[in-house]
Amino acid sequence: MPGVSSFRNTLVRTARGALTGLLAGFTALAVAELVAGLVRPAAGPVTVVGGAVIDRTPAAVKDFAIRSFGENDKIVLQLGILLLLALLAAVLGVLALRHRRAGAAGVLLFGIVGAAAALSRPDSEGAGDVLPSLAGALAGAAVLYVLAGKATPAGSPSGDEGTGVGWSRRGFLTAATVTAAAATGAGALGRSLSGQRGQGAVASRRNLVLPAAAAPAPAVASGARLKVTGISAFTTSNRDFYRVDTALVVPKVDAVTWRLRVHGKGVTRPRSYTLDQLLARPLIERDITLACVSNEVGGPYVGNARWLGVPLAGLLAECGVEPPSKGGGADQLVARSVDGMTLGSPVEEVMDGRDAMLAVAMNGEPLPFDHGFPVRMLVPGLYGYVSACKWITDIELTTFDAYDPYWVRRKWARRAPVKTQSRIDTPRPFARPAAGTVVIAGVAWAQHRGITRVEVRVDEGPWQDADLAAQDTVDTWRQWSHRWQATPGGHTLTVRATDGTGAVQTDQRARTIPDGASGRHSVFVTVL
Repeated sequence: MPGVSSFRNTLVRTARGALTGLLAGFTALAVAELVAGLVRPAAGPVTVVGGAVIDRTPAAVKDFAIRSFGENDKIVLQLGILLLLALLAAVLGVLALRHRRAGAAGVLLFGIVGAAAALSRPDSEGAGDVLPSLAGALAGAAVLYVLAGKATPAGSPSGDEGTGVGWSRRGFLTAATVTAAAATGAGALGRSLSGQRGQGAVASRRNLVLPAAAAPAPAVASGARLKVTGISAFTTSNRDFYRVDTALVVPKVDAVTWRLRVHGKGVTRPRSYTLDQLLARPLIERDITLACVSNEVGGPYVGNARWLGVPLAGLLAECGVEPPSKGGGADQLVARSVDGMTLGSPVEEVMDGRDAMLAVAMNGEPLPFDHGFPVRMLVPGLYGYVSACKWITDIELTTFDAYDPYWVRRKWARRAPVKTQSRIDTPRPFARPAAGTVVIAGVAWAQHRGITRVEVRVDEGPWQDADLAAQDTVDTWRQWSHRWQATPGGHTLTVRATDGTGAVQTDQRARTIPDGASGRHSVFVTVL
């Protein structure tokens, strides 16, 4: 039947066009990855476009992504970009069956977009960063142009730019297989080259010998660790410590070549430090709890670790910096990461005597790459987005009026002290414990103020004091527990904390934007 035959030919033709487009897109990405391995891995098109998307995404959408996908938000973004590229490549492949030049031009357009994104990145190293996107686009356009000209089934009408010859099914599949194999090889070589470029950083971390602290952390207070099943460990392991940042590719910085520059307003003696110079200074070791401003009430983005580092106030004073309370002209410290991230910290808090530091180690080992190797900054009592710059490479003293860091430009607060918070770790939401004694337990934190009281309420009953573990320091979280005589039925358990100033955790719910979530954590359980 002529109609059926025509429909079948159209389907075959469309399928070949879509496959041609996908092969062209795959080739473009593979060649781009190969060139990025030669030039700079962070300049790959998926990375730079993903970074540009993150930078231009409204804060509320970023917050939604973190809430919905947690630490997998970057993987979801990258998969989304790849799926969109695959769809567009398939469409361009179908288009190229009739308009080969238009299809190839579409691929080149994506290369231009990638090149523009590369130049727009704050860590751009110049014209070289456009090469991966442009080289990949040229390779993809060439594959699309050649294959589309031969993708018409033999004996079918060719496109207006086709040769009219067409390949047989076997010939087309052979060409597609060869193209896919070549692209796969290019991509694999690119990944290998990228991995080799990071070997210097890996070796520098492996070979780093940490000096002993001049002021070691005291032993964790006796009784600070409760033996309750399900409660968060007092010390969070490096593997389990939360990670929230905008880096699609974790920077691997060679400690040998790393430098930290200190300069700006009120810096009378600008300096540059190597890691060896920092390690030669008297180091302090402290247990400090960090919290992310994106942490919802009861959320997971908080952790406690033992940090080793250089006291930041002393280093700044060495450079001539004075806090505003002593006549210093700068009230904001802008920390810059190797990937261009900027965080702004209040100079007064950094230099008020708390253990603000440039950390070089975490829980007894050099910082993991995910957590800022070779050096990161942290300031107890402030949310991470204004204090905990990872992969730090530059400190500029300025004023809040003169400069808005990355997150402030996206409507987050300039100053962000950690809010008093508490969390129920056990029982878990919707747990079904047996009637009788049920241990309710969790952690509470109010860094640099400490926790003095935790109370638990069952349903709408009275608040009851929980038993507090010993307080290690005011900069660490505090474990707590409460023995509840549970009766059958559904119950809502709520917790609240009181900090060292006497302030009780508010029951007023607030979203994470602009300065951190507030409210009280509750879980619903069914007692059997």
